[in-house]
Amino acid sequence: MKQDGLLPLTILNDEEALFFSSVQDFAKKEIYPHIAEMDESETLNPKIIEKIFSMGLMAIEVPEKYGGSGGSFFQAILAIQAIAQVDPSVSVFVDVQNTLVENALMKWGSEHIKSTYFPQMAKKKVGSYCLTEPHSGSDAFALKTRAVDKGNHYELNGKKVFITNAKEASLFLVFANVNPELGYKGITAFFVEKEMPGVSLGRKETKLGIRASSTCEVIFENVKVPKENILGEVGKGYKISIETLNEGRIGIAAQMLGLSEGALAGAMAYAKQREQFGKPLTAYQGIQFQIAEMATQIEAARLLVYNAARLKDAGKSFVKEAAMAKHFTSSVAEFVSSLSLEIYGGYGFVKDFPAEKFYRDAKIGKIYEGTTNMQLQTISKMILD
Repeated sequence: MKQDGLLPLTILNDEEALFFSSVQDFAKKEIYPHIAEMDESETLNPKIIEKIFSMGLMAIEVPEKYGGSGGSFFQAILAIQAIAQVDPSVSVFVDVQNTLVENALMKWGSEHIKSTYFPQMAKKKVGSYCLTEPHSGSDAFALKTRAVDKGNHYELNGKKVFITNAKEASLFLVFANVNPELGYKGITAFFVEKEMPGVSLGRKETKLGIRASSTCEVIFENVKVPKENILGEVGKGYKISIETLNEGRIGIAAQMLGLSEGALAGAMAYAKQREQFGKPLTAYQGIQFQIAEMATQIEAARLLVYNAARLKDAGKSFVKEAAMAKHFTSSVAEFVSSLSLEIYGGYGFVKDFPAEKFYRDAKIGKIYEGTTNMQLQTISKMILD
């Protein structure tokens, strides 16, 4: 069933609204027809990836001198939101590249790293963010991946898990400890190429939701990484990861916002055409109130996401706002996708309609890039300090 009736946007200027609409149109035309196939095969369609690159959506903030679009962080958030209205799996593919990998490179990368890798990432190469390990999830700085100084290079050994975009990635932003005795002060960020000897993929996870988005183990065995591929300074990896994840959380919030909008739009379209007892479902107050409640929560979520993104672009503090946005939007996504599915009745439980996929995709919002408890910890700390 084709989706329509997506809610109108608020607080966008003409340029932003035009950009959003263009990404929205692209998602409906190029991504929508392949959603079921990608979900079943657990693979992103390569032609869609090519078109995303050709649209300039994989290097939105990257300066034009490096081949990027020269846009804003807010534009990246709009792109993530618009794509998530159609398919959250494709949305997070774009999200990781823009809000995590490229954001880290823009702020911490040397001119050598920027001039070498940005043009590649703008044209065809996918980046991945390698932080999580088997025994370090929320406690990210308990990581065991080691980087040993060998003179003109570092030798990297370790395993990362739950790495988004790993299957498609050619480039990996990897966090490793150069001196475990220093604890988190030994953590350093390295930019690693897939072609470097010793880099390999391990298990690819089979997931509940966002199934087309690849989630794999990435293994590093005696990988020789040139010292010029260090991001920032030795021992500053903890700072890079914290700051980058704060930005990335706005991206996940945008994904959950778009998912909620897409789920509600589909439910409204269905409710308008589905008749029971001689009337469309929308004629019944019970359905009307459910839709009103969902729309209200989505509007509140949108304001939180946009505010956090605009604060980031303005160079102001946004850590608390990013945590609030991710926490709230992930809850809204669960609520809206669940209630939307119920509006379809039995049809919501089968794969002929988009409701069940949105419902499955929503759950990850409370887990990755900082669990809900971690967001609440951040919010409470910043309010109470």
